[in-house]
This record gives sequence, structure tokens and C-alpha cells, in this order.
Amino acid sequence: MSEAAPLQFVPRLPEPEAARANFYALLARLFYAPPDAALLETIASADEIDAEQGGVALAWRDLAHAAAAADPEPVREEYESAFVGTGKAPVTLYTSAYTIRYSSEAPLAELRGELAELALARRSEATEPEDHIAALCDTMRHLIATKGADLAEQKRFFERWVWPAAEPLCSAIARNEKTVFYRAVASFAMSFLEVEHSAFEML
Repeated sequence: MSEAAPLQFVPRLPEPEAARANFYALLARLFYAPPDAALLETIASADEIDAEQGGVALAWRDLAHAAAAADPEPVREEYESAFVGTGKAPVTLYTSAYTIRYSSEAPLAELRGELAELALARRSEATEPEDHIAALCDTMRHLIATKGADLAEQKRFFERWVWPAAEPLCSAIARNEKTVFYRAVASFAMSFLEVEHSAFEML
């Protein structure tokens, strides 16, 4: 696994959009590589989400509690056991694995074409394909941060690439016997993405 990229928080957007972008940045970072001690502390000490937000607030609280109780080394071992492994990983973070229905489908080629239209491309040093959930979350962060007013474009990308894989991926993480901290990550991810899906449906 490549060295983890730093979080790219977005402070200059209106508060709701900045929060969305920052949550996508956090999910991208957590799915790209296991958290270090500093990130665990940041999550553990973060402000709570307003209880009126329902399930996502509870999931965020549970993630904060999980981060407070976690140590970096066991979490690293958990990440590598669940998502890397030897041979085939118990849980794949490549979203195409959850969405391909026919052998003739070529989602990576389609995704690369769409990213090219957005003037985005994988960094030359990156080792992960573009359908890695971390890359998709980072793309959503980018769309919010740079094109915050274009909700239609965000919706198209989310509903084509993120949402179809969200439930099967998060369920696979929750079911896996090797996950502890990442069950809380998956629960928050699913709750947050459900909020995103509901909001986009109202457009």
C-alpha cells in the first residue's frame, strides 16, 4: 500500500458544503490506508453532529468512541487483514466488484472517461485503480470543493459510481470477522452516504 496522502480539508466553502467535503476527505483517507495515532485522536476529539441529524449523528458518535478506544498498530493489522491480505483480500475496496452484473461491462474504462471529462486523472505514483472507494470519495470531495454549486454533476457521479457500491461494500465490512474499528467506519460511511442519497433524490 502506498504512503497515505494527507487529508485535504476544505475550510472556505459554506458550512454545510465544507462539512460534506470534509467527511468525504475523511472516508477517502480511512479507506486508503489505516489511520495513524494523530488521525485517531482527531476523530476521537471531533465535535459531535447535531442529534437532529438522526442516524448519521449516532454513527459519528460511535466512530469517535471507536477511535478513542483504538491503537494504531491493531488497526493497521485489521486493515491489512481485511482489505489487503495474502492473495485475494477478504473484503475488496474496489467498487466494481460490487456493481458488475455482466462480464461484458467495462466500468473502469467508463470511469476513466468520466474522470477525463472532469479534468481528473490518477496520479502517476498511485497504485490503486480509479474504482477504489477511497478514490471515489476523494473525487466527491473535489467536486464539492471546486464545483460546489453544480449539484447536478455531483449527483451524476455519486449515483453512478458511489451509491451502487455503498451498501454491499459497507455490509461486507460489517460482516467480516476481522473488522472492529472498520465496522464503525463502515457504519458511518453508510449513514453519511444515505444522507447524501436522500439529498440528491430531492434535486
